[in-house]
Amino acid sequence: MPTSSASDASTEVAAPKPPAASGGVQSLERAFDLLERMADAGGEVGLSELSASSGLPLPTIHRLMRTLVACGYVRQQPNRRYSLGPRLIRLGESASRLLGTWARPYLARLVEETGETANMALLDGDEIVYVAQVPSKHSMRMFTEVGRRVLPHSTGVGKALLAHTAPEEVRALLGRTGMPAATEKTITTAEGFLDALEEVRRAGYAVDDNEQEIGVRCLAVSVPNSPTAAAISISGPAGRVTEAAVEKIVPVLQEVAVELSAALASSGPQA
Repeated sequence: MPTSSASDASTEVAAPKPPAASGGVQSLERAFDLLERMADAGGEVGLSELSASSGLPLPTIHRLMRTLVACGYVRQQPNRRYSLGPRLIRLGESASRLLGTWARPYLARLVEETGETANMALLDGDEIVYVAQVPSKHSMRMFTEVGRRVLPHSTGVGKALLAHTAPEEVRALLGRTGMPAATEKTITTAEGFLDALEEVRRAGYAVDDNEQEIGVRCLAVSVPNSPTAAAISISGPAGRVTEAAVEKIVPVLQEVAVELSAALASSGPQA
């Protein structure tokens, strides 16, 4: 093995420091991490909470938060706590539209293999919002307007999205939204909905059986490891989405959800 000369060693010791830009990259990573931690905490936190969860010292967090406040991505509340700022709404709306665009090829595959209308939905606050749809080729087909908002308790995608949420959080959500009956088959009690979520966990998929609209059945699964809580579904007339059809459709739904998850996790080509 070759040995280093004294001059080589000296050169190594005197190696130049990393460019200053690396500090900027680290600050950027930390700032995004803090924003995600704020979102996980419900959108409003104190500096001490952020310090405890991130492991960063308070002066560092305070410096980053000052920058985020100045840019409008964070707002300081009168009680000295910090909340996510309104400028994030514009970014989120644009990202949601793009998410729907990215999902369309996968939804198109669902339509091709199942024959029914395919949808993608997100959990936005306490509501379900549909962000993408590819309609069935059947003359009798289901149609949900992209951008439509519904309550989780009467939908298959709502059940899929909340299946692994802590029961106390589900109860709190239902308490805020109420559980109005869309049809005579809508689940209207918290206990009934929690039982339905247990069935989703057991079966690996969710069912809306005439609960949002009479004559319509919907099958849904969550998109695993999605950067934001997302679910995909197919919906069609109850006469076509029968128990026999479920056995064929669910494996396709689950497979497409995994493929979509992988696509969303990809950072794309490097610059």
